[in-house]
Amino acid sequence: MIPRMALLLFWGFFVLIEIINDEYYMDLAISMASKAMGQTGINPVVGCVITNEGSIVGMGAHLHRGEGHAEVQAVSMAGERAVGGVAYVTLEPCSHYGKTPPCAELLVASGIKRVVIATLDPNPVVAGRGVELLKEAGIQVTIGVLESKARKLNEKFNYYITTRRPFITLKSAATLDGKLATKSGSSQWISGPAARAEVHTLRHQHEAIMIGVNTLLHDNPSLTTRLDVEAKHPIPIIVDAKLRTPSTAKVIQLNGSRIIILTTDLASKDKELELKQHGVTIVRCGSGDRVDLEQAIQWLGEHEVSSILLEGGGKLNGAMLEAGLIQKVILYYGMKIVGGTNAPSLFAMDGVELMQDAYTLEGVEVQLVGEDIRITGYPNRIDSK
Repeated sequence: MIPRMALLLFWGFFVLIEIINDEYYMDLAISMASKAMGQTGINPVVGCVITNEGSIVGMGAHLHRGEGHAEVQAVSMAGERAVGGVAYVTLEPCSHYGKTPPCAELLVASGIKRVVIATLDPNPVVAGRGVELLKEAGIQVTIGVLESKARKLNEKFNYYITTRRPFITLKSAATLDGKLATKSGSSQWISGPAARAEVHTLRHQHEAIMIGVNTLLHDNPSLTTRLDVEAKHPIPIIVDAKLRTPSTAKVIQLNGSRIIILTTDLASKDKELELKQHGVTIVRCGSGDRVDLEQAIQWLGEHEVSSILLEGGGKLNGAMLEAGLIQKVILYYGMKIVGGTNAPSLFAMDGVELMQDAYTLEGVEVQLVGEDIRITGYPNRIDSK
């Protein structure tokens, strides 16, 4: 007779092996999903791995909105080997008919015996129903494997699907003394090539890119994604209260039919007509002399702009931060000090009176990128009143 302690150790060993295997395969599914970031529009990025008898038999990732989900790709690859297998999915399988059939029903029909899910779907249309469908079919379900990693992967989707507003990431490069340029306006280059390459990856991963008209007039940017491989270009959004954007601007010549200009009721109707002739969409937000940013963000969310990379100057950065419209901040600090009382700063705004009222960053990550420092965090206003 085997001693009880030996049996417990034996059982514990296999439980540990199962946990290690679950995390290993889920990490693979998350890695596959991450490679499609920026391609799925308002849909989440999802990865799926199917195993059977210790071997991977199917893999897949959701690549484009309206096309087969990750589970569809993985089941198709696995074929009959899916029967009796384990499916590792980064997000709860859908249970409703949308642009594609329910993936939960597909997993049931394929003969999967166990489904491991990283995180539940925050979409109210799903919200646990996929898990219920699987359990009702007698499938064993495990939830929460690498959950935090999977949630962060879809932070833009999670925010949009629950608020119907775009997830906004502020990206900027500054000197160590917080300047966007020298006192003469020289700004190329604050950061090095490694950081600039990362920025173009960020453009690829966001649905739209936003700048203010002053940045456009000063830099005349193209706002495209430039990588060593073919990449997705974000929708250009320009905040321009007086419609000063010239129709000859580089971004209009390259992307006219995709551009959105946010302006006010006071802007020239003749200039609006001129820009519309180039395919530009003009959205009037507010009757004052400044764009009503809250109204603008609401409109963008209603028109399925799910994520925005904000590459504004200090004035737009400050206005967006004060309005509470920024969900994430990514700052690259070049190892330079330029001084200058009137040199443009990261945030041009009135500012707070007391230090305890400052905007703070939570969940901060600091990393060296080439010769620069990248600081990533989520803004939070601590108001003492």
